[in-house]
Amino acid sequence: MDALRIEGGARLEGRVKISGSKNAVLPILCATLLAPGNYRFDNVPLLRDVTTLCSLLRTLGVRSSREGETLLIDSTAAVPNEAHYDLVRTMRASVYVLGPLLARFGHARVSLPGGCAWGPRPIDLHLKAMEALGATIRLDHGTIDAAGAPLHGGEIDFPISSVGATGNAVMAAVLAEGETVIRNAAREPEINAVCDFLTDMGAKIKGIGESELTIEGVSELHPADHVVIPDRIEAGTYLVAGAITGGDLHLQGIEESHLTATIEAIQRTGSQIETEGEGIRIRAGSEISPVRFETRPYPGFATDMQAQLMTLLLLARGTSEIVETIFPDRFKHVPELARMGGDIRVEGNRAVVEGVSSLTGAPVMASDLRASAALVLAGLVAGGTTEVTRVYHIDRGYERIEEKLAGLGARIWRVTQA
Repeated sequence: MDALRIEGGARLEGRVKISGSKNAVLPILCATLLAPGNYRFDNVPLLRDVTTLCSLLRTLGVRSSREGETLLIDSTAAVPNEAHYDLVRTMRASVYVLGPLLARFGHARVSLPGGCAWGPRPIDLHLKAMEALGATIRLDHGTIDAAGAPLHGGEIDFPISSVGATGNAVMAAVLAEGETVIRNAAREPEINAVCDFLTDMGAKIKGIGESELTIEGVSELHPADHVVIPDRIEAGTYLVAGAITGGDLHLQGIEESHLTATIEAIQRTGSQIETEGEGIRIRAGSEISPVRFETRPYPGFATDMQAQLMTLLLLARGTSEIVETIFPDRFKHVPELARMGGDIRVEGNRAVVEGVSSLTGAPVMASDLRASAALVLAGLVAGGTTEVTRVYHIDRGYERIEEKLAGLGARIWRVTQA
């Protein structure tokens, strides 16, 4: 099993290219099930989750091949086979095949998904959306069995904003008969990217980027090529890396408008962030100031950046407060950060962080994707050696993280444990 070994204390400097968005490319690849033919996707990150999804799509008759950052997809021979547990269990995003299979073939069998180990993330909103479009849903020993041919337009009112459920609902609705209205739709850039791709395929979607989407179903779609948007969470993670190490970094290949809440939060801690050339530059401040923040649906502060910013606040001069409103139990990284000297008190969905003068390297274990990034960030600044195990989590969402960090001056290596 691989681990990341880090010798802390190096100041990071230089340029880093941000990869394509994991959370955008996964539903977009599933959307190729909606129309047979050949697709070309550029700026596709080389990630464990992308590889897993391509394996899942292969079981559904979809072929894929990679040429560098380009992924070629052929969905000509797609069939509504069952999406089995052995693949679906490793990645919650696998449930994205539900909407496209149901819309195109009128039937879908998808195992209940797995993924990160933290907290419940029920898919009942996905299922209720399918039912609103006329599908009949049955749970059969851990497998979703959905039928509905043809789907028809309906009204979907989400009680909470859900990125996954919004994406699935949109992909199902584009081939449904009549008009579908989705209220309290997620507004995240990744959902907008899915909608833009579907529009290029011939879908009729109004309100992209707003909380209410109106979709006029069409009888068929056609293949389209697509360039994947930059990964705003990877970008935010490297901004924290620059801030926590007292560094000076230039992030390239980013979409600054997607990072507004992250940039504002990091600036409040004392770092300077400004547009420079075709990217943004972060120059760390002389000290880290404490802040209070809450995670919120986009355009608020992303829950996927909570663990990383918490790591920065470990070294703030004073007390910080974090309120997690999206997934209230998303604090599995706290005990591991405490092993490195962090002073954090968790009270329900609230974490109080008392700044300390330094962190100490230690063997730590990743519990999920973003927690693993937080532990790597802590290792960059901790005294001595940090070894992060279970890095298969980080490989799900960060492309070549050790190579990118090493290129900025970090002392970090991937090692194989016995």
